[in-house]
Amino acid sequence: MKRISLLLILSLLPLVVMAQEDNCLTCHRDFEDEDGGPSYLITRDVHIQKGLSCADCHGGDPSLEDMDEVRESRGWRGVPDHLEVPAFCARCHSDANYMHEQNPSLPTDQLVKYKTSIHGKRLFGKKDRKVANCISCHTVHQIANARTPYSSTHPLNLPQTCAHCHADADYMAEYGIPTDQYDGYRKSVHGEALFENNDLGAPVCNDCHGNHGALPPGMASISHVCGNCHAMQAQLFDKSPHSKAFEENDFPACETCHSNHLIEKPGDQMVGNKEPAVCVECHSEGDGTRGLDVAAAMSLAVEKLANAQAEARAALDEAIAKGMMTTDEEFRFKEVQQMLIATRTQIHSFSLDTILTMADAGYEKAKEVQTNSAALIDEYFFRRKGLGLATLFITLLVVALWAYIRKLES
Repeated sequence: MKRISLLLILSLLPLVVMAQEDNCLTCHRDFEDEDGGPSYLITRDVHIQKGLSCADCHGGDPSLEDMDEVRESRGWRGVPDHLEVPAFCARCHSDANYMHEQNPSLPTDQLVKYKTSIHGKRLFGKKDRKVANCISCHTVHQIANARTPYSSTHPLNLPQTCAHCHADADYMAEYGIPTDQYDGYRKSVHGEALFENNDLGAPVCNDCHGNHGALPPGMASISHVCGNCHAMQAQLFDKSPHSKAFEENDFPACETCHSNHLIEKPGDQMVGNKEPAVCVECHSEGDGTRGLDVAAAMSLAVEKLANAQAEARAALDEAIAKGMMTTDEEFRFKEVQQMLIATRTQIHSFSLDTILTMADAGYEKAKEVQTNSAALIDEYFFRRKGLGLATLFITLLVVALWAYIRKLES
C-alpha cells in the first residue's frame, strides 16, 4: 500500500507543478520595466493577494508558453476595449454569489450605479471613450483597498485621481466644464485639513459626488450633501426663510454663501452689511427687505460675544498664571465657548431674536467669568500684600529680640 501511494503521488506531482505554473508573469517580466511593468505592479494588487491570477481576468491557459497558443486556448478574453471595461469587471463584481465567497462586505451594485452616473451615461449612451471607467479610478494592475496608503482611492490620493482628468484643460475642453476644481480644493478648508493636517476624515471628491454613481449635487440636493457632515447647519437652514427664497430663485443652498470646491474657513466677517460679508451679494439698501439690517444686528451680536469671550479668556489666563484656584471659572468659560459656537451656528437660521437671546446669554456668562477671574487676581495681590506685611512684622520682631538678647548679655 505504501508503494502504491508513493507511485500515485509521483504520478500526480507533474500535474500539481503544471497547475501552479504561471507563464504570464514569467514571460512578461522578461521585457517589462521593474518600476512600472504590470507584472511587477500586480504584486500589490488585491486580487493577486487574494489568490486570483492573470488568467482569472484575461482568461487563457497560463501553463502555455507560446502566446499564439494562449490566445487560442479556451476562455481567452485578452485586454478589454475601453467601452467593455465596466462589464469586464462586473463579471465578478456584479455576481452576488461569487462575491459572497470572496468578500461579502463588498457591494455588487457598482455597475448599476455607474450606469446612472455622468461617466456611465456618456460611455454607454454616447460611446464616449474619454470618460472614466473602472480602471480610470482604480488603476489596472495595482488595485487596492481604499484604506491602503498606495491605493488610488485612498483619501490622500483620491483628489489627484479625479484631477488626472478633471484638471487637464486640454482633455476636458470638449465638455465645457471648469478644470480648476483640484486647485480650489487644495486651498479650501477641506483640502487644508486633508493635505496639511493629514485628517483622513476630511471630505474628498467622492464624499460629495458619490463613488460609482458620481453626479454633481443639484440645487435641491446640495444641502443634503453638505448636511451629511454639517447636520445642524443644514437643519437650521431648511427651516429658515432663506430656504424658500433660495429655492424660488434656483440658488444652491450652501454653495451660494460658501462656494463649492474653494470653500474657505468660515469667519465672523462673512456676516454683516458691508464687504466682505456675503450678505451684500444678494441684499442692498432699499431692496424691500430687512436683510442688511438683520445682517448688521447679527454681526454685532456675534462680535460682542466674541470680544467678551476674549476678555474673559485673558482674565482667566492671568488668574491661572498666578496659581489661583480657577476650576469653577474654567468650567464656566467652556460654557461660554459652547455658547459662541452655538450662536455662530444659529446664523444659518437667520432668526435675529434667537441669535440675540443666545448671544446675550453667552455675553453675561463671559462677563461673569471675567469678573470672577478679576476677583481672584485681586485676591492674589491682597495675599501678597498681607504676606509682605507679615514678613515685615516678623522681621522687626526678630530684630527686636536680637537687640533684647544682646542687651541682656551685656
